Amino acid sequence: MTRICIFGAGAIGGYLAVALARAGAQVSLVARGPHLEAINNNGLTLVENGVSETLRLKASCDPADLGPQDYVIIGLKAHSVPAIVHRFAPLLDDNTAIVSAVNGIPWWYFHQAQTGTSLDDSWVEAVDPAGALWKFFGPERAIGCVVYPACEIHEPGVIQHKSGNRFSLGEPGGERSGRCLHLAGLMQGGGLRAPVRARLRDEIWIKLWGNCSFNPISALTGASLDQIGNDAACRALVHQIMHECQNVGIAIGVRFNVSIEQRIQGATDIVGHKPSTRQDVELGRPLELDALISSVLELARKLKIPTPALDAVAALGRLAGPGSRTL
Repeated sequence: MTRICIFGAGAIGGYLAVALARAGAQVSLVARGPHLEAINNNGLTLVENGVSETLRLKASCDPADLGPQDYVIIGLKAHSVPAIVHRFAPLLDDNTAIVSAVNGIPWWYFHQAQTGTSLDDSWVEAVDPAGALWKFFGPERAIGCVVYPACEIHEPGVIQHKSGNRFSLGEPGGERSGRCLHLAGLMQGGGLRAPVRARLRDEIWIKLWGNCSFNPISALTGASLDQIGNDAACRALVHQIMHECQNVGIAIGVRFNVSIEQRIQGATDIVGHKPSTRQDVELGRPLELDALISSVLELARKLKIPTPALDAVAALGRLAGPGSRTL
């Protein structure tokens, strides 16, 4: 039986946990606080399409209680992981794969990237200060993951699925490895869509397009995606930010298979939704700006690409809440 630990069993992590357990994996959870207490007392409940499903899964705040795993899926916000990376040690053996189900540019991004720049085989300081993850995990453990579903913790121990069921996977080197195909098969067996991509980095940047533009604007204004996209001035700002982001991506070999206007309209068509960064502002949490914005600015600086609109939004975002480094 495949052993899978979800480290950070929040909304997305909990959704994944139920799907993987449905498929027959031996799933365990690292959680904390009232959410952990509710899971241990009542099980983990997923509400999807009006139907509730409750599973009893092993859960702890201490990874040492769970033992070595075949896969560890990280469901924490990217900025929170480097400071606690050594807590992962009890979950690892020689062959454990690390799947970071996070937004933005991931810590492993330039492993086997072959961009032809000085960035190859180096970490991104904004998301991995001093290479803490690169050095501790080793980038050879990484399987890439782009997360599309929208989920919320309705109450402790209860996950509400809102929309989407796709988790795109890919090896940093682009090969269709056995470990990647096996994980995709388990996800599909649990009712998810899990395509294995040879060029996962392209998908990372298509999603990042929206994250680095709509997210900070929503964080600053409180506006939903459709409000931003339907305001002419805000839409123009989003377009400029995406153009700057695209210039950085193209410089490191990314292919954008949709236009900026198509990407903007896709977000605008989602009515009433405020992205996670705005939700963090309202809850007083640190903002996920390093993976979404500071990482792009770091690459732009190294590649000498101007990003005036993104610079301005980043400066304002730092005043909206903690969670971004100055670049």
